[in-house]
Amino acid sequence: MKGFIPLRKQRASFRFMKITAKSLAPVAIVAAFGLGTLAPHAQTPAQKIGFVNVATLLAAHPNDKDIKAIQAKADAELQVLDTQVKAIDAKGAAATAADKQQRDTLVKTIQAKAADYDKQIDPKITAVEKAVDTAVGVIAKSNGYAVVMDRDVAAKSGLVIYADPGTDVTAAAVKALKP
Repeated sequence: MKGFIPLRKQRASFRFMKITAKSLAPVAIVAAFGLGTLAPHAQTPAQKIGFVNVATLLAAHPNDKDIKAIQAKADAELQVLDTQVKAIDAKGAAATAADKQQRDTLVKTIQAKAADYDKQIDPKITAVEKAVDTAVGVIAKSNGYAVVMDRDVAAKSGLVIYADPGTDVTAAAVKALKP
């Protein structure tokens, strides 16, 4: 019988294989762990990070003029009312009941007018923010940026100490923002 191995020799081979497998198991585990921790780093490409000046982008949007006009009108109107409230507050304990009544009326008027101005300005701000986000997203995707950060926030927070000027995509985002 060709290929027949006596049982005694089969057991001896099997024992040898068992011992070898047992002694190699720790080495195999360490090797697998080592490859597992190195492989993702070796396969991950470098991530590009870009920066934008968000204030510049917000100011570049066509709605910015409307927003500033509403804010200026609100500030002018509410400042007059606020001055009247402060004049009554300055009287302190000497304020009459009529003064206190007028103050309450002025405060309610300020709150109502502020809410009205907020209703006028909020949709415009939302549109500007959406347009800026879209423009930055388009520029980021087209130039391969994985992350785009607000340059001023990153610098003020200490998150970024130095950034190559070539990573600033503000000008490109302004072009993408304008029709």
